[in-house]
Amino acid sequence: MGLAAIQVARHVGAIPIATTRGAGKKQRLLDAGAAHVIVTDEEDLPARIKEITGGEGVRLAFDPVAGPGVETLAQGIAPGGFLVVYGALDPRPTPLPRAQSFPALTSSTYTLFEITTDPERLRRAVAFVNAGLASGSFAPIVDRTYDLADIAEAHRYMEAGGQVGKIVVTVSHDATTA
Repeated sequence: MGLAAIQVARHVGAIPIATTRGAGKKQRLLDAGAAHVIVTDEEDLPARIKEITGGEGVRLAFDPVAGPGVETLAQGIAPGGFLVVYGALDPRPTPLPRAQSFPALTSSTYTLFEITTDPERLRRAVAFVNAGLASGSFAPIVDRTYDLADIAEAHRYMEAGGQVGKIVVTVSHDATTA
């Protein structure tokens, strides 16, 4: 999702700031179009956001992880900004940012079904994606491709967490068995 978010941000004229836990993905995220990358295991996330934005903070933050880190991310959001939590990779409870601790911000959660079950929103989403594909703003990023016979190796690679982009598993079709 992070790579898609970078592409969407660039498509709408925003400046994408990506985060990653370890430095190993930093250059690949920059190469994928992030204007800035914050390595959260090495850098203070709110301080770095403030530095990048000239002290203002970001206007919109997408968080696919959730959990207690939401409060840290909220510290980097500009007054009146938005926090969208769209994943739950961290199984721990996700606290809402406390009003007394952060500037005014709007927070919400998001699920795919909010768009796919509403015909008008789905139509607009499809048009947006198609426009991005037609302009070249959106392109799939494939990290590695594996044959189905190597699925165990593909799974090990995925579990190691080093990929930047999708891991694709191909299925060969033998015409003699059809």
